[in-house]
Amino acid sequence: MTFWYQHARQHKGKLLLLLPLSYLFRLVTIVRRLAFNRGWVASYRPPVPVAIVGNISVGGNGKTPVVLALVKAAQERGFKPGVVSRGYGGTAKNYPYNVTEFSAAAECGDEPLLIHLRTQCPVVVDPNRSQACKSIVEQGVDLIICDDGMQHYALQRDIEIAVIDSQRRLGNGFCLPAGPLREPASRLSDVDLIVSNGQPSYSPESHLLQLQPNALKVVKGSGDIQSDKHFDAAFAGIGNPERFFDSLEYLGFSVKQRINLEDHRPLSQEQHKELLDKSVIMTEKDAIKYRDSAGTNWYYLPVDSVLPEQFYQQFFSLLQEKSHVSRT
Repeated sequence: MTFWYQHARQHKGKLLLLLPLSYLFRLVTIVRRLAFNRGWVASYRPPVPVAIVGNISVGGNGKTPVVLALVKAAQERGFKPGVVSRGYGGTAKNYPYNVTEFSAAAECGDEPLLIHLRTQCPVVVDPNRSQACKSIVEQGVDLIICDDGMQHYALQRDIEIAVIDSQRRLGNGFCLPAGPLREPASRLSDVDLIVSNGQPSYSPESHLLQLQPNALKVVKGSGDIQSDKHFDAAFAGIGNPERFFDSLEYLGFSVKQRINLEDHRPLSQEQHKELLDKSVIMTEKDAIKYRDSAGTNWYYLPVDSVLPEQFYQQFFSLLQEKSHVSRT
């Protein structure tokens, strides 16, 4: 909701109505976490280390780029990482669902498929993340990276990484439904690492995530890339579409029509038909959905995740410290 990210004075009446529910939600989240931490409610600890990449606010904040960077870094250090996800937007008939190169985004969700295609690491989707972990351990992984799931306390974890969008930050600072927070802002003091997606950094202690764009790629097949930077349309179904459109403008792309979609939301049939014969540019996450149905002149902008070396040093030091795992 847009009012979450606007000054509280502009929506004083609405906030007064929602704040009682917000305070109740805040209390429930605190008690719920306490119940799991104290062992009053059962939780599952996998036999291998677990790193959670999540956030305390709703919406996309840039978790998947961090997951991709962590998987690559772990592979380079000799680990065999695996990724588990609830597969938001997926409609698989059976769970746990093992993602393969032949999977459809409609089945497993766009992000799990993107992660598997980019890294070739095992990816298992299940709304019950504990069940996903049990399944992926059978594939011989020695490190589980959980894409989202900070609040899934039924799954015990060794490391928590919170990702914060530098533009939207924590919004108005209230918990749902008066604000965007799933947990109080004070929860950040308990996580191991904080990643700031873009500048300015959330805090002096946070690590800056930078997304470096690469050359355009064709969504379907392997056709030629158009030489000019003028496109009929651009669309993005991500947590913060404006960030993508700003990047296009910064890179010199000219776009006649911008289409904002909700996170994970595909084009409508009408929109798809209208754009089919036009030149279109989109995010890599969106392109995953159209591998078989893209127009001839549909392209996506791949990006590489760049995190400071200090982030990796702290992560693998924590991993060794908390789980007694070491690699050379």
